[in-house]
Amino acid sequence: MRSRASTADAFPAPPVTAGTQAAPLPSRSDWATLKRLFPYLWEYKWRAVAALTFMVGAKLANVGVPLLLKNLVDAMSFKPGDVQAVLVVPVALLLAYGLLRLSTTLFTELRELVFARATEGAARRISLEVFRHLHALSLRFHLERQTGGMTRDIERGTRGVHSLISYSLYSIIPTLIEVTLVLSLLAVKFDIWFAGITLIALAFYITFTVLVTNWRTQFRKTMNELDSSAHSRAIDSLLNYETVKYFNNEEFEARRYDENLKRYREAAIKSQKTLSMLNAGQQLIIALGLVAMLWRATQGVVDGRMTLGDLVMVNAFMIQLYIPLGFLGVIYREIKQSLTDLEKMFTLMEREREIADAPHAPALLIDGMPAVRFENVSFSYDTGAGPNAAGARPILHNVSFEIPPGKTVAVVGSSGAGKSTLARLLYRFYDVQQGRITIAGQDIRQVTQASVRQAIGIVPQDTVLFNDTVEYNIAYGKPGATHAEVEEAARAARIHGFIASTPLGYNTMVGERGLKLSGGEKQRVAIARTLLKNPPVVIFDEATSALDSANERAIQAELRTTAQNKTTLVIAHRLSTVVDAHEILVMDAGRIVERGSHGALLAANGRYADMWAMQQQASDAILDEIGV
Repeated sequence: MRSRASTADAFPAPPVTAGTQAAPLPSRSDWATLKRLFPYLWEYKWRAVAALTFMVGAKLANVGVPLLLKNLVDAMSFKPGDVQAVLVVPVALLLAYGLLRLSTTLFTELRELVFARATEGAARRISLEVFRHLHALSLRFHLERQTGGMTRDIERGTRGVHSLISYSLYSIIPTLIEVTLVLSLLAVKFDIWFAGITLIALAFYITFTVLVTNWRTQFRKTMNELDSSAHSRAIDSLLNYETVKYFNNEEFEARRYDENLKRYREAAIKSQKTLSMLNAGQQLIIALGLVAMLWRATQGVVDGRMTLGDLVMVNAFMIQLYIPLGFLGVIYREIKQSLTDLEKMFTLMEREREIADAPHAPALLIDGMPAVRFENVSFSYDTGAGPNAAGARPILHNVSFEIPPGKTVAVVGSSGAGKSTLARLLYRFYDVQQGRITIAGQDIRQVTQASVRQAIGIVPQDTVLFNDTVEYNIAYGKPGATHAEVEEAARAARIHGFIASTPLGYNTMVGERGLKLSGGEKQRVAIARTLLKNPPVVIFDEATSALDSANERAIQAELRTTAQNKTTLVIAHRLSTVVDAHEILVMDAGRIVERGSHGALLAANGRYADMWAMQQQASDAILDEIGV
């Protein structure tokens, strides 16, 4: 298939001013983030109770291992020749020891198995809510966003759900249970100093870990921001591959990407230095605590207050406690990072919708062909400011017109006159600041957005397709359409012959944003998609601008046939495409300066007549040049 550059959006982006930037939401505390996550997990409360039960069972078995090991060591002090001591006591203890080890693993696996559904369910529900919410946000948000960085935030947030649950439920809580059990046993079985030394070491260890990890969080956040920035730069460059090639800017893009990578590298090195300091400090505290405990236990054996088995038990307890504590820094850092990632995703979820349905808004009711009316519509892209406010740049000024049921109204004018803004407002991508827009007599702000958009179909000036098959992209206008319906729409759009001529036919992949197709082919796919949707209101925004003359005339005939039973708004630059419209509106600087039929506007000898004459002269010049 032919390839042609096509990087413009379906509509030109509105001017971005300071007033259009969404104010960042205030940062939430870790407890607030956990509170926000809790309802997703509470849905699986019985699984959580079962998981906690298995967790306690695993820790009881784990604590029982050193106790049994002590008895096993003490039982080995038998008299020579004592058959019962050798064959009965040690064998029974050995079997019990193995059973406890097995029980620890069994309870642990049961805990993970039982709670896996809760973890995956919560992650799935949160991800789905974020996805839906992003689609519900306004066009302004999506024009301002960086896709690469946003997708990175969502990816990390979803992963953060798994990490947070895994580390808290499978590491922190079990360790706290085990510490409580061990301290209780040491205090009861021996003297308070064993519990005291352990508590002091734990206090120092946890305080040091929390303080240093909190200090290190700033470096980790910087790393994430630079990572998202580098990812956004790479995605943006690759999406605009052809533009990069056109201007021979591969090295320029590589340098910009490398600048982000260099900053990320510096932040990563700084983060690693502080991590090494954290690990060294943790191991020093652990070593001091172990030495103090073993010195106390060894002294007890020498004094006869403790047996050799007691010494082995204390050592085993310390090893069991300090091995998971050795990972506390990593675990705490990952939990903090998971909370940070979750906060970013929840911030996305809580970003207010600029365009929201009114409470209990009904669906748009259409019976037959609807009329569309713009009544004194004024609009500015500057949010929070009326069109006459200081600093605002009004786009539309008191625009009023009606598209009668089943009729076609065309809007023409120079670039920037506000033509495409009419389509955006009709689709309710933005709400008007003054006046109102009605379909079938109903204010579109008082009905649901979904019902409004369901009633409208559009063929944009530039079509961006999904990286899927031709059939998928045509059928997108009516999900669930049969192949016969897709083929019928393709025939009506005069693209069936081209599709059938390709080796894979309707299974041909169109490439990223449809770049494997030419501009004309993409536009015919868009026409077929809209024809398949078959809405009562249709917008043609320069619908044939990328087509050659022969195909333009053929498709114009199809569009006229389709528009006979539709309420149609045509946005055009080439006046030859709108001569049959029931009414033509001429816009300039956001105002309607002329209106009427093609013949009436030519007779008026005004702005439209001047535009017509200029385009006719240009067409004649082209014909003369090619010798026609």
